[in-house]
Amino acid sequence: MADIQEWDVEDEEFWESTGKRVATRNLWISIPSLLCGFAVWIYWSIITVQMLNLGFPFENTELFTLSAIAGLTGATLRIPSSFMIRVAGGRNTIFFTTALLMIPAIGTGLALLSQDTPLWVFQLLAFSSGFGGGNFASSMSNISFFYPKRMQGLSLGLNAGLGNAGVTTMQLLIPAVMTIGAFGGGSMVLEKNSGTLIGTIEAGTETWIHNAGFVWLLLLIPLAFAGWFWMDNIRAEHVSPEIGSSPGAFAKISGMLGLAFIPAVIGLFIILPEPAGLGWTWAKYPVLALVVTGTVLLLKQLRGDLRANLDRQFLIFKNKHTWIMSVIYTMTFGSFIGYSAGFALAIKVIFGFEHVEIDGVMTHNVENLNAPSALTYAWMGPFIGALIRPVGGWIADRVGGAKVTQWVAITMVVSALGVAYFMREAYQSATPQDHFLPFFLLFLLLFAASGVGNGSTFRTIAMVFDQEQAGPVLGWTSAVAAYGAFVVPQEFGEQISGGTPQYALFGFAAFYAICLALNWWYYLGPRAEYDNP
Repeated sequence: MADIQEWDVEDEEFWESTGKRVATRNLWISIPSLLCGFAVWIYWSIITVQMLNLGFPFENTELFTLSAIAGLTGATLRIPSSFMIRVAGGRNTIFFTTALLMIPAIGTGLALLSQDTPLWVFQLLAFSSGFGGGNFASSMSNISFFYPKRMQGLSLGLNAGLGNAGVTTMQLLIPAVMTIGAFGGGSMVLEKNSGTLIGTIEAGTETWIHNAGFVWLLLLIPLAFAGWFWMDNIRAEHVSPEIGSSPGAFAKISGMLGLAFIPAVIGLFIILPEPAGLGWTWAKYPVLALVVTGTVLLLKQLRGDLRANLDRQFLIFKNKHTWIMSVIYTMTFGSFIGYSAGFALAIKVIFGFEHVEIDGVMTHNVENLNAPSALTYAWMGPFIGALIRPVGGWIADRVGGAKVTQWVAITMVVSALGVAYFMREAYQSATPQDHFLPFFLLFLLLFAASGVGNGSTFRTIAMVFDQEQAGPVLGWTSAVAAYGAFVVPQEFGEQISGGTPQYALFGFAAFYAICLALNWWYYLGPRAEYDNP
């Protein structure tokens, strides 16, 4: 639309006369753009299930790595994306990053046309899907500038919650479009039963798996146009005062994303199993720390006005609450996005096979004909988590963010321990479906709690940090938390391979307990530095 020179939404008169109208327009373009970003980022969680059903020649652990690759890349790209609004402007950033999603969408559609496509091609496409993960940081940072503090919980909850619904949209839309030959290309025949929202699709049925990539172009093309023609750059001093021309802004965005790709590639090479990498899975947590540090250090090598802008935003790293909230937000969003990435394939692997002893050895490769369909149930968790997120923000606006987060942490500890128990029972049973209902309900509770906590933590950030720093902090914390999309599928894959899937949930429960203590100490307890922000 335009470059806005004056912007003060804390002024009630300005908000009512101008701010509300402009903010609303930008929010309702931002939401579907973010929705597509989430969909393209996480769609490997559904595509890999169907690849397994179609008999693509890959191992379960190799399929888990596709979600993990997209997860790590998307999280890493959130680091530069956290700081893009100030250097490139909101409209420029949302338009360009939305348009970039067409690259993995087209590539995935083409690759899925043949089962002979090598694994490295899918790994490269999963890497490019990280564009969608990075978009969250810039989107949230952008919207935070459009709304006054008193509305941050709800407005950010709407943007993030309905944007997160891209996971559910993808989990419903992809199984549906794969049943029709809408985008050309040949069909494939299911070797195992599949599913959609309405039930089971029998083995032997034709499917068009390549539609899982091509369908997103129907949304991405008009959304790119909408972002360009109807969103705004705020040129006020505290937002984006010196962004230059649009082509120059696109060049800045490309350069910052390109720098982040370097440590992401190195990190994946170290962690991924052979032949794609060194297979040092034991080193994944130190490697993640090095990827984050390396990305920030590379951004610090930039020069000129871009460096000056980044240095001003990098002041958030001197505030200890940036780090505290990064840990706490990882509990909520990291869990949501990580479980979203791994839930469907975990259902397939744990409940889709009978776990029986053959010649004294526990085996997990006998198909369970009574298994629940992963594609029928997996969408429900992300749907609940996304739908309830604005509610979490709304409640936090009224009773305080830290208080809501405390109850969320308690719920997540208990739920994770319950899920671990039923995962263990199912993975040792010839009839794992007997344990599916309690496993599934407790997982839904985990998703719901993470969604509420996503809203409440954003309320806390909005209250703890000033107007200029809140946006970058929102982006940064979301970047750190997004590594959950890498860690959760990796942990599921490793622990399932070891025959102990419950260990992953035990570890997550311990982490939630640490977050519970941090939240109480800094924001609720007698020595709290902020009183229930």
